[in-house]
Amino acid sequence: MPIYEFRCLSCFKDFEIVILPKEVVNPICPYCGSKNVEKKISLASIRPKGIPKGKGGFKVPECMNRERERQN
Repeated sequence: MPIYEFRCLSCFKDFEIVILPKEVVNPICPYCGSKNVEKKISLASIRPKGIPKGKGGFKVPECMNRERERQN
């Protein structure tokens, strides 16, 4: 689910809202109730290359190993 970050231009606090696709949202600051907010530009959360391999580690796919071998 997409999580969007906003900053209140009245109290200058940051907050997050989960917004579903096709949902129209007019965010309100949960701290002061102001509607004077702006959407922040934030980093996307992406999964690194590879396939999860227990305990948070990532195994490099075979095709990536073959490509590395060719480069060496």
